[in-house]
Amino acid sequence: MDSIVALKILVAGGFGAGKTTLVGAVSEIRPLRTEERLSEAGRPVDSLTGVESKATTTVAMDFGRIDIREGLAVYLFGTPGQDRFWFVWDELALGALGAIVVADTRRLEDCFPSVDFFERRGIPFVVAVNCFEGARTYPPDQVRTALDLDPAIPVLLCDARVRDSVKQVLVSVVELSLPTAQPA
Repeated sequence: MDSIVALKILVAGGFGAGKTTLVGAVSEIRPLRTEERLSEAGRPVDSLTGVESKATTTVAMDFGRIDIREGLAVYLFGTPGQDRFWFVWDELALGALGAIVVADTRRLEDCFPSVDFFERRGIPFVVAVNCFEGARTYPPDQVRTALDLDPAIPVLLCDARVRDSVKQVLVSVVELSLPTAQPA
């Protein structure tokens, strides 16, 4: 039996940025989702500005898996976006080799906690700007400047609903995390 190298990648970002959608678009297994309907009790806590049609939220994590190439599997762990669930992040980060910060330019400030989290822990990450329909698209260099990112951190435009777009983001984070890896 061939051995498989498994990589753990976190998918983080603000509330409603597209983390659950990204994991679901690329996972080769039916993704595990821990979504619950938004309630009136959460209305004062969860701002729906910019994501008014959002009806559910991740309360623990999303999980998916994809084989990047033969013998190399990536396990994706999507984090919850609201700060009241951030206590889960420390546990999810254990053993993570890299991360994706999903950014929504309509609420770019929601990325700062994710960027800070990975920078403080030395976890390599890429920023995947989720290009929502109807939202203004900014060049990656403008997003990098707005987030005050180091020039070495990749900033990629993607559509979290499109498998091939998400695969390119995964390849980028794997290459960043394992410089000697050569994903197909």
